[in-house]
This record gives sequence, C-alpha cells and structure tokens, in this order.
Amino acid sequence: MFTGIIESLGTVKEVRKENDNLHLTISSSITNELKIDQSVSHNGVCLTVVALNEDAYTVTAIRETIEKTNVGDWQTGDIVNLERAMKLGDRLDGHIVQGHVDQTGICKSVENANGSWYYTFEYDENWNNITIEKGSITVNGVSLTVVNSKKNEFSVAIIPYTYEHTNFKNFKVGTKINLEFDVVGKYVARLHNLKK
Repeated sequence: MFTGIIESLGTVKEVRKENDNLHLTISSSITNELKIDQSVSHNGVCLTVVALNEDAYTVTAIRETIEKTNVGDWQTGDIVNLERAMKLGDRLDGHIVQGHVDQTGICKSVENANGSWYYTFEYDENWNNITIEKGSITVNGVSLTVVNSKKNEFSVAIIPYTYEHTNFKNFKVGTKINLEFDVVGKYVARLHNLKK
C-alpha cells in the first residue's frame, strides 16, 4: 500500500529481458535503505526488490505488468518516480494507492499556467475506468486531484514542487503514463456494471 507521495527519483541503469520477464536495475538515493523482498512503487507499479548492489537495486516485472503498464518502454537513462510502501500508523498525505496500475494513458497536452502546469491525459474508455471532478487519481505513482473530468480524459494541476520532484517535468505530448484509478471509484463502477 502506498500514498502517492513520491519519495525519490530513480534512474534506469539496465533493462534485461529473460523469457517473458524484464529485470530492471535502478539507481537511487534510497537504495541504501532498501532490503531484499521490499515493495517499491516505480511510476506507480509495485515491484519487489530482488537484488542490491551498492547504489543500485534490481526488480523484476512479469508479462502481465509489462502489458498493463509503461514498464516495457523503459530504457537506460529514464527517470522513474519512487515510493516505498507506507508504514502502518503514518499520515496518509496522498490517498490510498495499491500500486496496481489499471491501464496506461497518453499525455494529450501540457499547459503552462503562470507558475504551475495543467496536464491533460487521455485513456481507453473500453476498460470501464472512471474519474470524477475533484476525485483522486494516480499518474505515474503521483497522487493527484482530477480537474476537468470527461468520459476518457481528465486534467491535473501540477505545482512547482511536484514538477521538480517527479518525472512530470519530462512529460510531453504523446508520453505514455501509468494510471491507477481511485479504489472506491473502481468498486462503485464494478457494482454499477454488475447491475446492468
């Protein structure tokens, strides 16, 4: 379980394919605090630390994860958002994030708003995911508030701190991002679809 508050940025050092799996080696400032078998959110994807080596660690993504997220597009040098699992009893500064990406989306526009930014994302509506105005959404692991919610599109406002401390600063039109929709909204949508 995560909060969507990014702790650190990581740099992809190596991407190694083995059968249907991808082994990803990440360098970050929190590596020395990690341990084997620990869960870490990478752009919103919960992956398990399987190896540690000085300032870098390795995680493994299976085929399902590769198919549902942007992990398969990662290349050496890419910057990823990192968050360790929340501790029981800590403040929940973002919202409840499972680290289970529902689907990917595409950055449709980036608008400079005189000191902040508006990002608009589009996603495939056939997956039956929804957003609501002022509801929660996780974009690449970042807990955000939805603005301008539409059927298969929404926007978020990014303040300078979030811009500087996440990989949002690298987004441009066409960037593929990971989306985890609000867990309460997913249950409501599921119940609604069962009643049809």
